Amino acid sequence: MKIVSVVGARPNFVKIAPLLREMRCQSWIMPMLVHTGQHYDQAMSAQFFRDLEIEPPEVNLGVGSASHAAQTAEVMRRLEPVLETTRPDLMLVVGDVNSTLAAALTAAKLGVPVAHVEAGLRSFDRRMPEEINRLLTDAIADLLFVTEESGQENLLREGVAPQKIHCVGNVMIDALELFRPRWAQSAIFDVLKLSPERPYAVVTLHRPSNVDDPGMLSGFMAAFGALAAHLPVIFPVHPRVSSRLRGGEGGQGTRPTGDRTITFLDPMSYLDFIALLSRARLVLTDSGGVQEETTALGVPCLTLRDTTERPATVTYGTNRVIGSDPDRVAPEALRTLADPPAPRGRPPLWDGQAARRIVSVLRQRGVDVTGAEHVRRDLVWVGAGTR
Repeated sequence: MKIVSVVGARPNFVKIAPLLREMRCQSWIMPMLVHTGQHYDQAMSAQFFRDLEIEPPEVNLGVGSASHAAQTAEVMRRLEPVLETTRPDLMLVVGDVNSTLAAALTAAKLGVPVAHVEAGLRSFDRRMPEEINRLLTDAIADLLFVTEESGQENLLREGVAPQKIHCVGNVMIDALELFRPRWAQSAIFDVLKLSPERPYAVVTLHRPSNVDDPGMLSGFMAAFGALAAHLPVIFPVHPRVSSRLRGGEGGQGTRPTGDRTITFLDPMSYLDFIALLSRARLVLTDSGGVQEETTALGVPCLTLRDTTERPATVTYGTNRVIGSDPDRVAPEALRTLADPPAPRGRPPLWDGQAARRIVSVLRQRGVDVTGAEHVRRDLVWVGAGTR
């Protein structure tokens, strides 16, 4: 079975790593990786491939940065001839970035079945570009792999046939557990001179609604400064944020805030970042993936958004959604530091085995996702599909 997987951004790389590892262990799967180049620089792409032990992609489309429409269109334009040449049996996409939607659309128009990993997540806020990507990808997918109960509920409410939906768990947690021996040995604590006795907070911020407006970003920076008066704040700065911060605040280094400092870091490697999260006293973020990782690690998290598409991180985990008003940040952070939430365990199936379940679903199906029968001999899929 020839499966083409498409990735484009850092969250995609984390999700695809355990899936590729599992697929490459199966003699009946011929996996192929396509990198769209949506994230393309050393820190945002190449370092993650090394950390996650992902082999170089067979194809790099080299799309680069652009507006949402231009980026989506360019991925489709460059991916189409690749699919026409390789003629895969299945397109596998992960997450909710522009590359995810573009790959799913291209495959569907060519009659290639689509499997979506991390299906059904909904913020119910269509101002978020990721929400549009989720809705459209799920609408055309043939197999929908769900990370939490809310995903299944959302898909059923939207009229998706139950037989298309598979609850498999979270491949982000697969990656966290798979590479635990390596991130647990990270030297980042020595580099930053952090000891177990010295509590600190971690901040990540990248969503356009939080960083594109100068007034909003300035408000958040003031809030982080107020928090830094109580404990050190470590801020790995996303490239889109670095260019917007005034006075070079986005560069590597520290800046005094009262008697304490905010430490600004360039984009971090996956292993160092997870290590940093694992020992944090508090995390403040607008990232969906970080909400999931802090839940798995049992670290208190405040989500700087009005909604979350990952409600399991609130129901089961240590996450609270506090909204996008910068004036709430410091009071809510101090409240959490004084009375941290007790970890309540992980959501169901967040056990590091999601990739194995996904591959098992593919293997157990005696027919392909379009309904055309394959010949099965000793559980090995034979044939080139319906084309």
